[in-house]
Amino acid sequence: MKMWSTVVGVRPQPTTARVVMRHRNLLLGAAWVTSAVGGSIAMAAHVAEQSSSASPSSVSKVVLLGTGTPAATPDRSGPATAIVVNDTAYLVDFGPGVVRRASAAATSRGIAALQPTRLRLAFVTHLHSDHTVGYADLIFSPWTLGRREALDVYGPRGLKEMTTHLIEAYRVDIETRTNTDGNQRTFPDGYKVNAHEIGAGVVYKDTNVTVTAFATRHAMESYGYRFDTPDRSIVISGDTNPTQATIDACRGCDVLIHEVHTSAWLAARPEAGGAPPGTFRRFSEKYHTTAEQLGELAQRAKPRLLILYHYNSLSPEELQAEMMKHYAGHFVIGRDLEVY
Repeated sequence: MKMWSTVVGVRPQPTTARVVMRHRNLLLGAAWVTSAVGGSIAMAAHVAEQSSSASPSSVSKVVLLGTGTPAATPDRSGPATAIVVNDTAYLVDFGPGVVRRASAAATSRGIAALQPTRLRLAFVTHLHSDHTVGYADLIFSPWTLGRREALDVYGPRGLKEMTTHLIEAYRVDIETRTNTDGNQRTFPDGYKVNAHEIGAGVVYKDTNVTVTAFATRHAMESYGYRFDTPDRSIVISGDTNPTQATIDACRGCDVLIHEVHTSAWLAARPEAGGAPPGTFRRFSEKYHTTAEQLGELAQRAKPRLLILYHYNSLSPEELQAEMMKHYAGHFVIGRDLEVY
């Protein structure tokens, strides 16, 4: 039989281990051993407590709002991550379900900065639909709930046009909410968006963070982001093939959040929509990252903690085992609503 520990993938859980992770800020490092049980292989986690990159007084949190992929997996919402610093939230990507996941983090994790009406800053890695179909949600849902200020969003070329078309698509909604009978006529600016198209370099700075974009390698213009906060350096890859720019952005960073898939999953994946065999495999080889490639990248980037997100594998156990073949550092398989 296979045993899936509450710390498999070094993942905090909504259990005692979860409380330890959140409140004592301990990183659970797992080393896997195998033993024969009833003629099959069993896995058991040997757990050692080590200090994590966050201290009890940490002002920065990484909140995984969505770790999913285009697959409609019920327990994994679309790609969305929040960097929360001094009670301000900075979103990276807005996949499906982003506002509800933020609300869940606000209520179940006690992170007030993720209350929907306080979502005011976002960065998008690229404009693929699985990373952006929550954009309308982010624009309109918080406004309907009472957000009074415009939203600021930073991302690649095409963001302004996408923003303009979305707002136009909801013109009837906007007009009926802001006319003389409208229930939102007293805060008519809450749906507005300041869209900023960026290039590589520092793209945003305030008293909490400096955000630096770096070009990545995907099917369209794409960026990863490095967040430098008062106590941590956090790098998020977005969708990408391995790049030197990601390594350079991290260079011993506290947290690296990176996409990944296993080769076995890719080999087993059926083509969608009747596409010719090998179509997605060729796409993935150019624009995504295997576990082996990520292990090599992480060895060079040397993050204190590697978080796997936007991942595909045959099973969590398979992903865990594959990563451990190629990387000996601390890593976790991220799940929605986990906080680091």
